[in-house]
Amino acid sequence: MNSIQVRELLLQSLEHERGGVKIYKAAIAAAVREDLRAEWTGYLAQTEQHVQALTDICAVFDIDPLTTTPGTQIVRHNGAALLQAIDMARAAGDPKAAQLVAAECVVLAETKDHLDWELIGEVAAGLSGDQQARVTEAYQRIEEEEDEHLYHTQGWARELWLEALGLPAELPPPEEVEDVSSAAEAQQAREAHHSRH
Repeated sequence: MNSIQVRELLLQSLEHERGGVKIYKAAIAAAVREDLRAEWTGYLAQTEQHVQALTDICAVFDIDPLTTTPGTQIVRHNGAALLQAIDMARAAGDPKAAQLVAAECVVLAETKDHLDWELIGEVAAGLSGDQQARVTEAYQRIEEEEDEHLYHTQGWARELWLEALGLPAELPPPEEVEDVSSAAEAQQAREAHHSRH
């Protein structure tokens, strides 16, 4: 394994989770629906735990968690752009539209999060000793949370769009009702939803 790239993955993942904390705070402020606000509040708490988990993993690899690289700068820039999008939407004065933008921004952020943790799981398999134990423990604890964050928020974004379009929408979305935690389960929930409409 390329140890320089492993270091980069861990630093980018940590930077992205730090940005995720800010994005969830902004999304919660933009949420109109109480159930969505409650969901994102739970995801915020989990994301704060993910920051701590990655900080701890950096310590195991003897990596300064505040290290800046060109890659972490890009991750920070992308996160700042998502925050700016939520702020712009809120400033436009249409709360439901701002809530929808916030949902889309969370989906974009969680898509990279999901990829990062998938890669961290692959890295764990190639490690040994204490490093393998610590990374594997964090991955097994966090992977399902990342699945839920991504698939549930994708459902929210889709159904909020359908509602905005004046089409039949299911709120909370089927992914939420079925409590899906995989792409296959999310697909099944969507198909069941479409067969009802």
